Amino acid sequence: MPVLKEIVYKVSLKSVSGSMDIDINGLHIDSREVESGGLFVAIAGKETDGHKFIEKAIENGAIAILSHYMPAHLSPDVTYITTADTSEALGLVAGNFYGNPSTKLKLVGITGTNGKTSTATMLFQLFQGLGYPVGLISTVDIRINEQVLPATLTTPDAITLNELLSTMVESGCTYCFMEASSHAIDQKRIKGLKFAGAVFTNISHDHLDYHGSFENYIIAKKKLFDDLPADAFALVNVDDKRGLIMLQNTKARQVTFGIKRIADFKGKIISNTLSGLELIIDQEQVWFKLIGEFNAYNLVAAYGVAMMLGEEGMEVLRQLSNLGPAPGRFDQVTTGSGVTAIVDYAHTPDALEKVLTTIRAFRTGQEQLITVVGCGGNRDKEKRPLMANIACKYSDKVILTSDNPRDEAPEQILKDMQQGINAAYLKKVLSIVDRREAIKTACALSDEKDIILVAGKGHETYQEIKGVRHDFDDKVVLTEMMELVKGGAED
Repeated sequence: MPVLKEIVYKVSLKSVSGSMDIDINGLHIDSREVESGGLFVAIAGKETDGHKFIEKAIENGAIAILSHYMPAHLSPDVTYITTADTSEALGLVAGNFYGNPSTKLKLVGITGTNGKTSTATMLFQLFQGLGYPVGLISTVDIRINEQVLPATLTTPDAITLNELLSTMVESGCTYCFMEASSHAIDQKRIKGLKFAGAVFTNISHDHLDYHGSFENYIIAKKKLFDDLPADAFALVNVDDKRGLIMLQNTKARQVTFGIKRIADFKGKIISNTLSGLELIIDQEQVWFKLIGEFNAYNLVAAYGVAMMLGEEGMEVLRQLSNLGPAPGRFDQVTTGSGVTAIVDYAHTPDALEKVLTTIRAFRTGQEQLITVVGCGGNRDKEKRPLMANIACKYSDKVILTSDNPRDEAPEQILKDMQQGINAAYLKKVLSIVDRREAIKTACALSDEKDIILVAGKGHETYQEIKGVRHDFDDKVVLTEMMELVKGGAED
């Protein structure tokens, strides 16, 4: 199987080795014309423009150029193709090169601000339990049956996506469940993929640094549903006020799920404790190992997808009842000191509030809730004061700290967060730049039966500072610090 390789530059320069047919906007190039070299696709990104590197690509062996416009200098040995949108064209080229693998299995995309990873992972585990060979493309990892590959982006680029899907097809996978981020949809990384269905979980404040406005963020999510074929399904959360907006203009079969409103797939929470959830789904009362209202939505969404794909209801519920949480999602560490510690990926205001309200439902009022939270650098600054305010609203003590500061000064990030703290909350807030020290302090401040929430990084096993990723796992650090401070812990 020929592969697509990157040449020279990691963004923009894409090389094709082997033969390939290109069909873009009706223009066909015989495979012999690209057989001995590579195709360079010039993409104009937010930080750089691939058109600047066309000459360099030719020097490195590219014999075909796909660009938005013709370069000033033309080489007689190079084939030039122009198209209105090279990002879109790249998706079509990659799909054709790999034999359009998305048409050879059932691909389901999950989009939304929160719940994408949990729902996609849940579906992967569910269909494995049902006996199918399955693929998963998620923020946490990529799975091809039992093979696990690291994930670098929530949704990979078009070439990587098609290569992964092709490998899944070769491995016998009949289903693939993938997260579709707003960035990926907007950048047309999923262009050319054929979806059997798509799921909308919810939408709230996030990524406004990229999209510019909440309206643009909604439009990006909606594009996934706008492009669905007529034989696909579009499953949306009807309890989210933007859920039905996603269905406008889609050609797919429209179906809904929810807990609070009438829906095609409806769940009802009977009990919600630290031990699990008891729900009624499709008139069946079932106990699940997962915790919190947010997981009730994920479970009903997963059930709805399985039903749309023709599975048997009772067996689906039986399999779902055995599932645990996705890594870093309400991940509990029970300590020998009697302190309950929770690690969660919550990195948006909405996600943080959902986790904290879930914890509040379990509280007796006799314990204190200590929240450790930060915000990422080089990301949406508007959510920083919101995150701090929410943490203060629901917690007895709050420790603001570094998340992934990236290229920003962590002190400035904390200052931005502090802007959202009401004067009445100031006495309960500490700011500790070093995340390890912040977690250690939370452990030291805790007493028996207290609850510690460490939010923002979840499954991540690194902390990114000035372009360097340092080993850092919240759950590991939390366990170590609890043992250090309290003199012993058990996972």
